[in-house]
Amino acid sequence: MKLIADSSSSKTEWVLIEGNHVLEYSFTDGINPFFQTRKEISRLIRLQLPEKFFLKKLEEIYFYGAGCTTEEKMDIVKASLIAQFRVPTIIKSDLLGAARALFGEEAGIACIIGVGSNSCFYNGYEIAKNVRSLGYILGDEGSGAVLGKMFLSDCLKNLAPEEISREFYNLYRVTSDDVLELVYNRSSPNAFLSSISFLLAAHLDNEYVYNLIYKNIRRFFVRNLMQYDYQDYPISFIGAVATTYSTILIDVAKEFDVEIKQIVESPMKGLIKYHTMDLAYFDDSK
Repeated sequence: MKLIADSSSSKTEWVLIEGNHVLEYSFTDGINPFFQTRKEISRLIRLQLPEKFFLKKLEEIYFYGAGCTTEEKMDIVKASLIAQFRVPTIIKSDLLGAARALFGEEAGIACIIGVGSNSCFYNGYEIAKNVRSLGYILGDEGSGAVLGKMFLSDCLKNLAPEEISREFYNLYRVTSDDVLELVYNRSSPNAFLSSISFLLAAHLDNEYVYNLIYKNIRRFFVRNLMQYDYQDYPISFIGAVATTYSTILIDVAKEFDVEIKQIVESPMKGLIKYHTMDLAYFDDSK
């Protein structure tokens, strides 16, 4: 029996599988070792994951997560999971999870546009090239966090349409001072910023909103996708922002003469398929 988890900074998707069958399925808050300590992650897992997950006899855990980019960060998540389940645990980046889910054993360019953004050239086995994400301050172009940041900045400088700004303040019940507190002094500001980005989905017919989203996604193409051999391999996208704003994503792709193979919200379906294949020749322990 295997436990597979895929985590962004905002939510973690958990699935228990035995053979080719899904036994249990659940969501918890996001896990990101850049923003959470080992103890905080352990507490989140213990309190939010249903008890039935702890009662199953597991053989191994595969965890794909945002922020799992170095051995140090992966060890934080690994220690937290082993403390709770005490079984062999393999930690990989959410980017490798996206690539495996989108392409299986085939080569392609995998792109994540969710809370954050990332991309890679996947050769069918491992990530062969990666343009660094850099997070929502220095990078994460196209992401919900950066889109939320762009919109909030316009709100606070009175550059966003008045009706949309008013809707934001009424919906979130915050003042401009509250916004600064949430962004600069609270935990997981990227998740907060990303949550705001979906407010814009109801206003895609507004010229300001369309242009804001288009500009954000276009920067992802210019600063990330264009650095790969993007005309020679299939390109696919994963993430809530990619699916929510898929029509604009496709519009941007047309500008760059890019044909997108697929756009899916979650990698979990693909990861279940990947981990129920005969992968004896893969050694994830390395």
